[in-house]
Amino acid sequence: MVSASKTQTAPMPGRDCPLCPRLVEFREDNRRQFPDWHNAPVPDFGPATAPLLIVGLAPGLRGANRTGRPFTGDYAGDLLYETLLDFGLASGCYEQRPDDGLAMTGCRIVNAVRCVPPQNKPTPAEIRTCNNFLKQDLAAMTKVKSILALGSIAHDAVLMTLGLRKSAYRFGHAAQHALPDGITLTDSYHCSRYNTNTNRLTREMFRTAMKLAQEAGQA
Repeated sequence: MVSASKTQTAPMPGRDCPLCPRLVEFREDNRRQFPDWHNAPVPDFGPATAPLLIVGLAPGLRGANRTGRPFTGDYAGDLLYETLLDFGLASGCYEQRPDDGLAMTGCRIVNAVRCVPPQNKPTPAEIRTCNNFLKQDLAAMTKVKSILALGSIAHDAVLMTLGLRKSAYRFGHAAQHALPDGITLTDSYHCSRYNTNTNRLTREMFRTAMKLAQEAGQA
């Protein structure tokens, strides 16, 4: 982590970031179809001084890509923000829009890939390209002690950021991994509608993983 005397604001890809041609094409197509949507890289949400970082996959087409705030406007946000509010990691009220007054008080949220990908599936090359921004996020978080990865892609992106081998840290729901610099990585299945509809992830399972991540941030 960088020292506290340095900036706590990580650089964001520009609104017209050109780094991933497939995502650029998809973004321009969405801008033509939905000119009132955000349709740009989605910034982090929450204070850089938080002890807990939550890493998701990528913006949802009609969620964060539309609203401009992570996990805002789709089902995944309903479960995530309900849980954060219950655990005291957020304040206010979540109403699926970026002007609802919701604030992160004990965590910061970011996606492994900042632009919406077709079918919500970024390619390995796109994940690698955007990983530099995640690396800068972590460097800017001077007090981070805990990371909650929502899904295996987020888990792998965190390891990539730190230069760690995936084979040494296997993904598993509610699994915890001791990383360098005193950081604990906690895994959770992604809080998507598909996972909850199929009972791959239940509300209680998600709360279990969140509690583990919160406690790691308080240790």
